[in-house]
Amino acid sequence: MKTKKLIYSLVLIFIVFQSCTELEDRSYTNIIAEQFQPTGDDLGALLAAAYIPWRQTMLKGSGVFLVQMLPADQDVIPARPNGWVDGGVYKRMHQHTWTTEDAMCLQPWERTYVGVNACNRVLYQIESGQIDIPEQKDAVVSELKVLRASYYYILVDLYGNVPIVDKFDVPAGYLPEQNTRKEVYEFIIKEITENIDNLSEEVNTEYYGRFNKWAAYSLLSKMYLNSEIFSDGNYSEFQKCIDACDKVINSAKYELESKQSSVFITENENSKEIIFALPLDATYVTDWDAFDFHMRSLQPENQATYNFQSTPWGGNCCIPQYINTFDPDDARYADCFIKGQQYSSSGDSLFCTMGAGAGSPLNYMNEVPSIDNSQEYHGYRWSKFEYAMGIANRLSNDWPLFRYADILLMKAESLLRLGKADEAATLVTQVRARNFKSNPAKAIVTGAQLMEGSCYDYGRRDNLVPATHEGGADIKYGRFLDELGWEFTQESRRRQDMIRFGAFTTKSWFSHDKSASYRNLYPIPENALRTNSNLKQNPGY
Repeated sequence: MKTKKLIYSLVLIFIVFQSCTELEDRSYTNIIAEQFQPTGDDLGALLAAAYIPWRQTMLKGSGVFLVQMLPADQDVIPARPNGWVDGGVYKRMHQHTWTTEDAMCLQPWERTYVGVNACNRVLYQIESGQIDIPEQKDAVVSELKVLRASYYYILVDLYGNVPIVDKFDVPAGYLPEQNTRKEVYEFIIKEITENIDNLSEEVNTEYYGRFNKWAAYSLLSKMYLNSEIFSDGNYSEFQKCIDACDKVINSAKYELESKQSSVFITENENSKEIIFALPLDATYVTDWDAFDFHMRSLQPENQATYNFQSTPWGGNCCIPQYINTFDPDDARYADCFIKGQQYSSSGDSLFCTMGAGAGSPLNYMNEVPSIDNSQEYHGYRWSKFEYAMGIANRLSNDWPLFRYADILLMKAESLLRLGKADEAATLVTQVRARNFKSNPAKAIVTGAQLMEGSCYDYGRRDNLVPATHEGGADIKYGRFLDELGWEFTQESRRRQDMIRFGAFTTKSWFSHDKSASYRNLYPIPENALRTNSNLKQNPGY
Protein backbone atom coordinates (compact mmCIF):
# COMPACT_ATOMS: atom_id res chain seq x y z
CA MET A 1 0.00 0.00 0.00
CA LYS A 2 1.16 3.51 -0.75
CA THR A 3 1.26 4.85 2.81
CA LYS A 4 2.02 8.44 1.86
CA LYS A 5 -0.76 8.36 -0.70
CA LEU A 6 -3.17 7.00 1.86
CA ILE A 7 -2.39 9.91 4.16
CA TYR A 8 -2.65 12.41 1.33
CA SER A 9 -5.97 11.02 0.19
CA LEU A 10 -7.46 10.80 3.67
CA VAL A 11 -6.62 14.47 4.00
CA LEU A 12 -8.65 15.09 0.86
CA ILE A 13 -11.56 13.09 2.27
CA PHE A 14 -11.34 15.15 5.46
CA ILE A 15 -11.49 18.40 3.50
CA VAL A 16 -14.34 17.31 1.24
CA PHE A 17 -16.37 15.95 4.16
CA GLN A 18 -15.90 19.11 6.15
CA SER A 19 -16.80 21.28 3.18
CA CYS A 20 -19.97 19.31 2.51
CA THR A 21 -21.17 19.57 6.08
CA GLU A 22 -19.98 22.85 7.55
CA LEU A 23 -20.39 25.04 4.46
CA GLU A 24 -23.72 23.72 3.22
CA ASP A 25 -26.25 26.48 2.45
CA ARG A 26 -23.77 29.19 3.40
CA SER A 27 -22.39 32.04 1.33
CA TYR A 28 -19.23 31.09 -0.52
CA THR A 29 -18.22 34.77 -0.57
CA ASN A 30 -17.39 34.65 3.13
CA ILE A 31 -13.86 33.90 4.25
CA ILE A 32 -13.59 30.23 5.14
CA ALA A 33 -11.70 31.08 8.31
CA GLU A 34 -14.84 32.65 9.77
CA GLN A 35 -16.50 29.24 9.76
CA PHE A 36 -13.57 26.98 10.63
CA GLN A 37 -11.10 27.56 13.44
CA PRO A 38 -8.15 25.22 12.71
CA THR A 39 -5.22 24.49 14.97
CA GLY A 40 -1.68 23.36 14.30
CA ASP A 41 -2.96 19.77 14.25
CA ASP A 42 -4.93 20.60 11.11
CA LEU A 43 -1.86 21.87 9.27
CA GLY A 44 -1.52 18.78 7.08
CA ALA A 45 -5.12 19.08 5.89
CA LEU A 46 -4.73 22.78 5.14
CA LEU A 47 -1.51 22.23 3.18
CA ALA A 48 -3.10 19.41 1.20
CA ALA A 49 -5.95 21.73 0.23
CA ALA A 50 -3.36 24.01 -1.37
CA TYR A 51 -1.57 21.19 -3.21
CA ILE A 52 -4.53 19.24 -4.59
CA PRO A 53 -5.36 21.78 -7.35
CA TRP A 54 -1.97 21.01 -8.95
CA ARG A 55 -3.11 17.49 -9.74
CA GLN A 56 -6.48 18.72 -10.93
CA THR A 57 -5.20 21.45 -13.23
CA MET A 58 -2.55 19.15 -14.67
CA LEU A 59 -4.41 15.90 -15.23
CA LYS A 60 -8.18 16.34 -15.35
CA GLY A 61 -9.92 16.62 -18.69
CA SER A 62 -9.08 19.74 -20.73
CA GLY A 63 -6.14 20.20 -18.37
CA VAL A 64 -2.57 21.41 -18.66
CA PHE A 65 -1.28 18.06 -19.93
CA LEU A 66 -3.49 18.32 -23.01
CA VAL A 67 -2.81 22.00 -23.75
CA GLN A 68 0.93 21.28 -23.63
CA MET A 69 0.80 18.10 -25.71
CA LEU A 70 -1.96 18.37 -28.33
CA PRO A 71 -0.78 21.56 -30.07
CA ALA A 72 2.75 20.21 -30.45
CA ASP A 73 4.45 17.79 -32.84
CA GLN A 74 4.26 14.51 -30.89
CA ASP A 75 0.61 13.72 -30.11
CA VAL A 76 -2.77 14.01 -31.80
CA ILE A 77 -6.39 13.01 -31.34
CA PRO A 78 -7.72 12.22 -34.84
CA ALA A 79 -11.35 11.47 -35.61
CA ARG A 80 -12.01 7.79 -34.82
CA PRO A 81 -14.77 5.37 -35.83
CA ASN A 82 -16.24 5.88 -32.33
CA GLY A 83 -16.04 9.67 -32.42
CA TRP A 84 -13.38 11.96 -30.91
CA VAL A 85 -14.50 14.93 -33.00
CA ASP A 86 -16.17 16.68 -30.05
CA GLY A 87 -17.12 19.82 -31.92
CA GLY A 88 -13.67 20.09 -33.51
CA VAL A 89 -11.82 21.03 -30.31
CA TYR A 90 -8.98 18.53 -30.82
CA LYS A 91 -8.57 19.61 -34.44
CA ARG A 92 -8.45 23.25 -33.33
CA MET A 93 -5.76 22.42 -30.80
CA HIS A 94 -3.72 20.56 -33.43
CA GLN A 95 -4.08 23.29 -36.04
CA HIS A 96 -3.58 26.22 -33.63
CA THR A 97 -7.05 27.62 -34.26
CA TRP A 98 -8.38 27.43 -30.70
CA THR A 99 -10.79 30.13 -29.58
CA THR A 100 -11.25 32.19 -26.43
CA GLU A 101 -14.26 30.04 -25.52
CA ASP A 102 -12.62 26.62 -25.82
CA ALA A 103 -12.59 24.60 -22.60
CA MET A 104 -8.87 23.91 -22.99
CA CYS A 105 -8.23 27.64 -22.78
CA LEU A 106 -10.53 28.04 -19.78
CA GLN A 107 -9.93 25.04 -17.50
CA PRO A 108 -6.18 25.51 -16.86
CA TRP A 109 -6.89 29.16 -16.00
CA GLU A 110 -9.73 28.44 -13.57
CA ARG A 111 -8.20 25.39 -11.90
CA THR A 112 -4.80 27.03 -11.49
CA TYR A 113 -6.33 30.09 -9.86
CA VAL A 114 -8.15 27.73 -7.50
CA GLY A 115 -4.66 26.68 -6.40
CA VAL A 116 -3.54 30.31 -6.03
CA ASN A 117 -6.62 31.07 -3.95
CA ALA A 118 -6.09 28.02 -1.75
CA CYS A 119 -2.53 29.16 -1.00
CA ASN A 120 -3.73 32.67 -0.23
CA ARG A 121 -6.43 31.35 2.08
CA VAL A 122 -4.08 29.25 4.18
CA LEU A 123 -1.48 32.03 4.26
CA TYR A 124 -4.16 34.40 5.53
CA GLN A 125 -5.18 31.98 8.26
CA ILE A 126 -1.59 31.59 9.40
CA GLU A 127 -0.50 35.20 9.14
CA SER A 128 -3.66 36.48 10.86
CA GLY A 129 -3.00 34.17 13.80
CA GLN A 130 -6.03 31.94 13.26
CA ILE A 131 -3.64 29.03 12.96
CA ASP A 132 -1.04 29.12 15.69
CA ILE A 133 2.10 27.26 14.64
CA PRO A 134 4.95 29.36 16.07
CA GLU A 135 7.66 26.75 15.57
CA GLN A 136 6.65 25.95 12.00
CA LYS A 137 5.31 29.29 10.81
CA ASP A 138 8.29 30.54 8.78
CA ALA A 139 8.82 27.24 7.01
CA VAL A 140 5.14 26.72 6.23
CA VAL A 141 4.64 30.29 5.00
CA SER A 142 7.67 29.92 2.73
CA GLU A 143 6.44 26.57 1.43
CA LEU A 144 3.05 28.04 0.57
CA LYS A 145 4.60 31.00 -1.21
CA VAL A 146 6.77 28.72 -3.33
CA LEU A 147 3.74 26.53 -4.03
CA ARG A 148 1.82 29.64 -5.09
CA ALA A 149 4.74 30.59 -7.33
CA SER A 150 4.47 27.16 -8.97
CA TYR A 151 0.87 27.88 -9.91
CA TYR A 152 2.02 31.14 -11.46
CA TYR A 153 4.61 29.14 -13.39
CA ILE A 154 1.66 27.51 -15.19
CA LEU A 155 -0.05 30.85 -15.74
CA VAL A 156 2.99 32.73 -17.03
CA ASP A 157 3.74 29.88 -19.41
CA LEU A 158 0.24 29.47 -20.86
CA TYR A 159 -1.24 32.98 -20.67
CA GLY A 160 1.62 35.39 -19.96
CA ASN A 161 -0.21 38.54 -18.86
CA VAL A 162 -2.20 37.51 -15.80
CA PRO A 163 -3.26 39.12 -12.51
CA ILE A 164 -0.97 38.58 -9.53
CA VAL A 165 -3.26 37.90 -6.57
CA ASP A 166 -1.33 37.47 -3.33
CA LYS A 167 -4.04 38.28 -0.75
CA PHE A 168 -7.14 36.47 0.44
CA ASP A 169 -8.80 39.16 2.55
CA VAL A 170 -9.85 41.41 -0.31
CA PRO A 171 -12.87 43.77 -0.31
CA ALA A 172 -16.20 42.72 -1.79
CA GLY A 173 -16.31 43.20 -5.54
CA TYR A 174 -12.52 43.19 -5.84
CA LEU A 175 -11.27 42.78 -9.41
CA PRO A 176 -7.51 42.20 -9.67
CA GLU A 177 -5.45 44.26 -12.08
CA GLN A 178 -3.68 42.50 -14.94
CA ASN A 179 0.11 42.28 -14.77
CA THR A 180 2.57 42.06 -17.64
CA ARG A 181 4.32 38.79 -18.35
CA LYS A 182 7.60 40.37 -17.23
CA GLU A 183 6.03 41.37 -13.90
CA VAL A 184 4.68 37.85 -13.38
CA TYR A 185 8.11 36.39 -14.14
CA GLU A 186 9.75 38.74 -11.63
CA PHE A 187 7.13 37.91 -9.00
CA ILE A 188 7.74 34.16 -9.35
CA ILE A 189 11.52 34.56 -9.12
CA LYS A 190 11.19 36.82 -6.07
CA GLU A 191 8.82 34.43 -4.27
CA ILE A 192 11.12 31.46 -4.80
CA THR A 193 14.45 33.15 -4.02
CA GLU A 194 13.16 34.92 -0.90
CA ASN A 195 11.70 31.74 0.59
CA ILE A 196 13.90 28.88 -0.58
CA ASP A 197 16.29 29.00 2.39
CA ASN A 198 13.42 28.35 4.80
CA LEU A 199 12.43 25.11 3.10
CA SER A 200 13.34 21.67 4.34
CA GLU A 201 16.25 19.79 2.84
CA GLU A 202 14.70 16.46 3.83
CA VAL A 203 13.83 13.87 1.20
CA ASN A 204 11.39 11.54 2.92
CA THR A 205 7.75 10.51 3.06
CA GLU A 206 6.79 13.64 5.00
CA TYR A 207 7.91 15.87 2.16
CA TYR A 208 6.91 13.63 -0.71
CA GLY A 209 4.59 15.62 -2.96
CA ARG A 210 5.56 18.85 -1.19
CA PHE A 211 8.03 21.62 -1.98
CA ASN A 212 11.29 20.98 -0.19
CA LYS A 213 14.39 23.02 -1.05
CA TRP A 214 15.35 20.81 -4.00
CA ALA A 215 11.91 20.94 -5.59
CA ALA A 216 12.05 24.72 -5.26
CA TYR A 217 15.45 24.83 -6.97
CA SER A 218 13.98 22.66 -9.74
CA LEU A 219 11.17 25.15 -10.22
CA LEU A 220 13.67 28.00 -10.18
CA SER A 221 15.76 26.21 -12.81
CA LYS A 222 12.69 25.84 -15.01
CA MET A 223 11.94 29.55 -14.68
CA TYR A 224 15.50 30.57 -15.53
CA LEU A 225 15.63 28.16 -18.49
CA ASN A 226 12.55 29.84 -19.96
CA SER A 227 13.52 33.34 -18.83
CA GLU A 228 13.74 34.87 -22.30
CA ILE A 229 10.25 33.62 -23.15
CA PHE A 230 8.57 34.21 -19.79
CA SER A 231 9.98 37.75 -19.42
CA ASP A 232 9.18 38.79 -22.99
CA GLY A 233 12.88 39.05 -23.77
CA ASN A 234 13.85 41.16 -20.77
CA TYR A 235 16.01 38.49 -19.12
CA SER A 236 18.39 35.76 -20.21
CA GLU A 237 19.29 33.73 -17.15
CA PHE A 238 21.07 30.60 -18.37
CA GLN A 239 23.94 30.86 -15.90
CA LYS A 240 21.43 31.20 -13.08
CA CYS A 241 19.70 28.08 -14.41
CA ILE A 242 23.01 26.22 -14.20
CA ASP A 243 23.58 27.47 -10.65
CA ALA A 244 20.12 26.34 -9.55
CA CYS A 245 20.57 22.94 -11.19
CA ASP A 246 23.91 22.55 -9.42
CA LYS A 247 22.15 23.04 -6.07
CA VAL A 248 20.10 19.92 -6.80
CA ILE A 249 23.00 17.97 -8.28
CA ASN A 250 25.37 18.81 -5.42
CA SER A 251 22.78 17.88 -2.81
CA ALA A 252 23.42 14.23 -3.79
CA LYS A 253 19.79 13.50 -2.90
CA TYR A 254 18.74 12.23 -6.33
CA GLU A 255 20.08 10.13 -9.18
CA LEU A 256 19.01 8.61 -12.46
CA GLU A 257 17.18 5.32 -12.34
CA SER A 258 19.04 2.55 -14.14
CA LYS A 259 15.98 2.23 -16.41
CA GLN A 260 13.85 5.20 -17.34
CA SER A 261 10.73 3.05 -17.14
CA SER A 262 11.26 2.64 -13.38
CA VAL A 263 10.26 6.28 -12.92
CA PHE A 264 6.79 5.62 -14.33
CA ILE A 265 5.70 2.34 -12.75
CA THR A 266 2.52 2.25 -10.69
CA GLU A 267 4.36 2.11 -7.37
CA ASN A 268 6.82 4.86 -8.28
CA GLU A 269 6.82 6.81 -5.02
CA ASN A 270 10.23 5.40 -4.07
CA SER A 271 11.95 6.43 -7.29
CA LYS A 272 15.29 8.07 -6.53
CA GLU A 273 14.87 10.17 -9.68
CA ILE A 274 11.64 11.95 -8.73
CA ILE A 275 12.16 15.35 -7.11
CA PHE A 276 8.56 16.56 -6.95
CA ALA A 277 5.51 14.46 -7.77
CA LEU A 278 1.77 14.82 -7.80
CA PRO A 279 0.63 11.84 -5.71
CA LEU A 280 -2.22 9.69 -7.00
CA ASP A 281 -3.97 6.59 -5.77
CA ALA A 282 -7.09 5.50 -7.62
CA THR A 283 -8.59 4.10 -4.43
CA TYR A 284 -8.81 7.54 -2.85
CA VAL A 285 -8.55 10.00 -5.74
CA THR A 286 -11.96 9.38 -7.28
CA ASP A 287 -12.34 12.06 -9.96
CA TRP A 288 -13.49 10.05 -12.95
CA ASP A 289 -10.82 11.65 -15.15
CA ALA A 290 -8.15 12.07 -12.48
CA PHE A 291 -5.41 10.43 -14.59
CA ASP A 292 -6.72 8.46 -17.55
CA PHE A 293 -3.96 8.06 -20.13
CA HIS A 294 -4.87 4.38 -20.65
CA MET A 295 -8.51 5.24 -21.29
CA ARG A 296 -7.64 8.06 -23.68
CA SER A 297 -5.10 6.20 -25.76
CA LEU A 298 -6.03 2.51 -26.00
CA GLN A 299 -8.77 1.02 -28.16
CA PRO A 300 -11.78 -0.63 -26.46
CA GLU A 301 -10.46 -4.12 -27.30
CA ASN A 302 -7.39 -3.49 -25.15
CA GLN A 303 -9.57 -3.90 -22.08
CA ALA A 304 -8.90 -7.61 -22.55
CA THR A 305 -5.13 -6.98 -22.67
CA TYR A 306 -5.00 -5.53 -19.17
CA ASN A 307 -8.33 -6.74 -17.72
CA PHE A 308 -9.31 -3.13 -17.14
CA GLN A 309 -12.46 -2.54 -15.13
CA SER A 310 -13.68 -0.07 -17.78
CA THR A 311 -13.54 -0.05 -21.55
CA PRO A 312 -10.94 2.35 -23.02
CA TRP A 313 -12.08 5.08 -25.39
CA GLY A 314 -9.32 4.97 -28.02
CA GLY A 315 -8.36 8.50 -29.01
CA ASN A 316 -4.83 9.78 -28.47
CA CYS A 317 -1.95 8.49 -30.52
CA CYS A 318 1.50 9.60 -31.60
CA ILE A 319 2.29 11.54 -34.76
CA PRO A 320 4.18 9.22 -37.16
CA GLN A 321 6.82 11.85 -38.00
CA TYR A 322 7.74 12.01 -34.32
CA ILE A 323 7.99 8.24 -33.98
CA ASN A 324 10.29 8.19 -37.01
CA THR A 325 12.87 10.30 -35.15
CA PHE A 326 13.66 7.46 -32.73
CA ASP A 327 16.61 5.12 -32.99
CA PRO A 328 15.07 1.60 -32.87
CA ASP A 329 17.78 0.61 -30.37
CA ASP A 330 16.63 3.29 -27.93
CA ALA A 331 14.94 1.63 -24.93
CA ARG A 332 12.54 4.55 -24.80
CA TYR A 333 11.19 3.54 -28.21
CA ALA A 334 10.38 0.11 -26.82
CA ASP A 335 9.05 1.24 -23.44
CA CYS A 336 7.03 4.35 -24.18
CA PHE A 337 4.77 3.22 -27.03
CA ILE A 338 2.31 0.40 -27.69
CA LYS A 339 2.68 -0.86 -31.22
CA GLY A 340 2.01 -3.92 -33.38
CA GLN A 341 -0.49 -6.75 -32.97
CA GLN A 342 -2.53 -6.61 -29.78
CA TYR A 343 -3.45 -9.59 -27.62
CA SER A 344 -5.66 -10.41 -24.68
CA SER A 345 -4.12 -11.25 -21.31
CA SER A 346 -4.52 -14.93 -22.22
CA GLY A 347 -2.65 -14.51 -25.51
CA ASP A 348 -5.56 -14.39 -27.96
CA SER A 349 -5.27 -12.02 -30.92
CA LEU A 350 -7.48 -8.93 -30.78
CA PHE A 351 -9.47 -7.59 -33.73
CA CYS A 352 -11.01 -4.26 -34.63
CA THR A 353 -14.75 -3.95 -34.12
CA MET A 354 -15.58 -0.56 -35.65
CA GLY A 355 -15.31 1.42 -38.86
CA ALA A 356 -13.69 0.33 -42.09
CA GLY A 357 -11.22 -1.83 -40.18
CA ALA A 358 -13.85 -3.97 -38.42
CA GLY A 359 -12.76 -7.59 -38.41
CA SER A 360 -9.12 -6.84 -39.21
CA PRO A 361 -6.34 -7.43 -36.66
CA LEU A 362 -5.86 -4.71 -34.05
CA ASN A 363 -2.31 -4.07 -35.18
CA TYR A 364 -1.13 -0.57 -34.26
CA MET A 365 0.83 0.89 -37.15
CA ASN A 366 2.90 4.04 -37.37
CA GLU A 367 0.50 5.63 -39.80
CA VAL A 368 -2.44 8.03 -39.43
CA PRO A 369 -4.31 9.27 -42.53
CA SER A 370 -5.31 12.70 -41.19
CA ILE A 371 -6.78 14.62 -38.28
CA ASP A 372 -10.21 14.01 -39.89
CA ASN A 373 -9.95 10.29 -40.48
CA SER A 374 -8.42 7.26 -38.82
CA GLN A 375 -9.22 3.65 -37.99
CA GLU A 376 -8.69 1.75 -34.77
CA TYR A 377 -5.29 0.45 -35.83
CA HIS A 378 -3.82 3.81 -36.79
CA GLY A 379 -1.11 5.32 -34.61
CA TYR A 380 1.17 4.11 -31.83
CA ARG A 381 -0.37 4.51 -28.37
CA TRP A 382 0.93 5.88 -25.08
CA SER A 383 2.55 3.53 -22.59
CA LYS A 384 5.22 5.52 -20.76
CA PHE A 385 3.22 5.27 -17.55
CA GLU A 386 2.70 1.65 -16.56
CA TYR A 387 -0.83 0.32 -17.04
CA ALA A 388 -1.28 -2.13 -14.18
CA MET A 389 -3.48 -5.17 -14.66
CA GLY A 390 -7.07 -4.88 -13.51
CA ILE A 391 -7.11 -1.14 -12.86
CA ALA A 392 -10.12 1.16 -13.01
CA ASN A 393 -10.43 4.23 -15.21
CA ARG A 394 -7.79 6.05 -13.14
CA LEU A 395 -4.08 5.38 -12.89
CA SER A 396 -2.35 5.20 -9.51
CA ASN A 397 1.06 6.24 -10.85
CA ASP A 398 2.38 9.43 -9.29
CA TRP A 399 3.01 12.21 -11.81
CA PRO A 400 6.71 13.25 -11.73
CA LEU A 401 6.57 17.00 -12.30
CA PHE A 402 10.32 17.44 -11.70
CA ARG A 403 12.83 14.62 -12.02
CA TYR A 404 16.61 14.37 -12.00
CA ALA A 405 16.96 13.78 -15.75
CA ASP A 406 15.29 17.14 -16.27
CA ILE A 407 17.82 18.81 -13.96
CA LEU A 408 20.71 17.35 -15.97
CA LEU A 409 19.19 18.37 -19.29
CA MET A 410 18.24 21.88 -18.12
CA LYS A 411 21.86 22.38 -17.12
CA ALA A 412 23.01 20.89 -20.42
CA GLU A 413 20.76 23.16 -22.48
CA SER A 414 21.95 26.22 -20.56
CA LEU A 415 25.58 25.23 -21.13
CA LEU A 416 24.88 24.75 -24.82
CA ARG A 417 23.30 28.18 -25.12
CA LEU A 418 26.30 29.70 -23.33
CA GLY A 419 28.72 28.20 -25.86
CA LYS A 420 29.84 25.19 -23.80
CA ALA A 421 28.64 22.46 -26.12
CA ASP A 422 31.13 19.79 -25.04
CA GLU A 423 30.15 20.15 -21.38
CA ALA A 424 26.51 19.91 -22.40
CA ALA A 425 27.24 16.76 -24.39
CA THR A 426 28.66 15.02 -21.33
CA LEU A 427 25.38 15.50 -19.47
CA VAL A 428 23.26 14.45 -22.43
CA THR A 429 25.36 11.31 -22.80
CA GLN A 430 24.82 10.58 -19.10
CA VAL A 431 21.04 10.63 -19.61
CA ARG A 432 21.20 8.62 -22.83
CA ALA A 433 23.44 5.90 -21.41
CA ARG A 434 20.68 3.96 -19.68
CA ASN A 435 18.71 3.77 -22.92
CA PHE A 436 21.39 2.16 -25.11
CA LYS A 437 22.76 -0.61 -22.92
CA SER A 438 22.82 -3.06 -25.83
CA ASN A 439 24.88 -0.63 -27.91
CA PRO A 440 26.64 1.84 -25.57
CA ALA A 441 28.39 3.66 -28.40
CA LYS A 442 25.04 5.03 -29.53
CA ALA A 443 24.59 6.80 -26.21
CA ILE A 444 27.58 9.05 -26.82
CA VAL A 445 26.78 12.54 -28.07
CA THR A 446 29.33 15.20 -29.01
CA GLY A 447 29.11 18.94 -28.63
CA ALA A 448 29.23 19.29 -32.41
CA GLN A 449 26.19 17.06 -32.75
CA LEU A 450 24.22 19.17 -30.27
CA MET A 451 24.95 22.20 -32.43
CA GLU A 452 23.18 20.56 -35.37
CA GLY A 453 19.57 20.91 -36.41
CA SER A 454 16.70 18.53 -35.71
CA CYS A 455 16.24 15.19 -37.42
CA TYR A 456 12.45 15.68 -37.34
CA ASP A 457 11.12 15.62 -40.91
CA TYR A 458 8.76 18.59 -40.61
CA GLY A 459 6.07 19.30 -43.19
CA ARG A 460 2.46 18.30 -43.88
CA ARG A 461 2.00 14.51 -43.85
CA ASP A 462 -1.67 13.62 -44.26
CA ASN A 463 -4.13 12.82 -47.02
CA LEU A 464 -5.76 16.25 -46.94
CA VAL A 465 -3.11 18.15 -48.89
CA PRO A 466 0.04 17.25 -50.86
CA ALA A 467 3.04 16.53 -48.65
CA THR A 468 5.45 19.35 -47.92
CA HIS A 469 9.07 18.98 -46.86
CA GLU A 470 10.55 21.46 -44.40
CA GLY A 471 13.00 19.33 -42.45
CA GLY A 472 14.45 20.45 -39.16
CA ALA A 473 18.02 21.38 -40.03
CA ASP A 474 17.27 25.09 -39.64
CA ILE A 475 16.26 24.79 -35.97
CA LYS A 476 19.07 26.17 -33.84
CA TYR A 477 20.23 23.46 -31.43
CA GLY A 478 17.57 21.26 -32.99
CA ARG A 479 19.40 18.08 -31.99
CA PHE A 480 18.96 19.10 -28.38
CA LEU A 481 15.23 19.62 -29.00
CA ASP A 482 15.21 16.05 -30.32
CA GLU A 483 16.86 14.84 -27.12
CA LEU A 484 14.13 16.52 -25.07
CA GLY A 485 11.51 14.92 -27.27
CA TRP A 486 12.94 11.44 -26.75
CA GLU A 487 13.38 11.78 -22.99
CA PHE A 488 10.16 13.57 -22.04
CA THR A 489 7.51 12.13 -24.33
CA GLN A 490 4.04 12.08 -22.69
CA GLU A 491 5.18 14.33 -19.82
CA SER A 492 3.22 17.45 -20.77
CA ARG A 493 6.01 19.78 -21.83
CA ARG A 494 6.49 19.61 -25.61
CA ARG A 495 4.73 22.92 -26.36
CA GLN A 496 6.99 24.76 -23.91
CA ASP A 497 10.14 23.19 -25.34
CA MET A 498 9.14 23.91 -28.95
CA ILE A 499 8.47 27.56 -28.12
CA ARG A 500 11.90 27.91 -26.52
CA PHE A 501 13.53 26.49 -29.65
CA GLY A 502 11.48 28.67 -31.98
CA ALA A 503 9.65 25.76 -33.66
CA PHE A 504 6.12 25.87 -32.24
CA THR A 505 4.59 28.27 -34.76
CA THR A 506 7.23 28.14 -37.51
CA LYS A 507 6.94 24.50 -38.57
CA SER A 508 4.27 22.24 -40.10
CA TRP A 509 3.60 18.63 -39.14
CA PHE A 510 0.89 16.03 -39.79
CA SER A 511 -2.35 18.03 -40.39
CA HIS A 512 -0.91 21.25 -38.94
CA ASP A 513 0.39 24.24 -40.91
CA LYS A 514 2.63 27.00 -39.62
CA SER A 515 0.74 29.45 -37.41
CA ALA A 516 1.01 33.07 -36.30
CA SER A 517 3.50 33.81 -33.53
CA TYR A 518 0.80 35.08 -31.16
CA ARG A 519 -0.27 31.45 -30.79
CA ASN A 520 2.75 30.96 -28.53
CA LEU A 521 0.36 32.19 -25.83
CA TYR A 522 -3.16 31.06 -25.15
CA PRO A 523 -5.88 33.70 -25.00
CA ILE A 524 -7.31 35.04 -21.77
CA PRO A 525 -10.51 32.94 -21.53
CA GLU A 526 -13.73 34.69 -22.53
CA ASN A 527 -15.29 33.86 -19.15
CA ALA A 528 -12.47 35.65 -17.36
CA LEU A 529 -12.84 38.72 -19.56
CA ARG A 530 -16.58 38.85 -18.89
CA THR A 531 -16.13 38.74 -15.13
CA ASN A 532 -13.15 41.08 -14.77
CA SER A 533 -13.21 44.35 -16.69
CA ASN A 534 -9.56 44.98 -15.77
CA LEU A 535 -8.38 42.20 -18.08
CA LYS A 536 -7.27 42.83 -21.64
CA GLN A 537 -7.01 40.09 -24.24
CA ASN A 538 -3.59 38.88 -25.35
CA PRO A 539 -2.53 40.37 -28.71
CA GLY A 540 -3.83 38.58 -31.80
CA TYR A 541 -7.03 37.17 -30.30
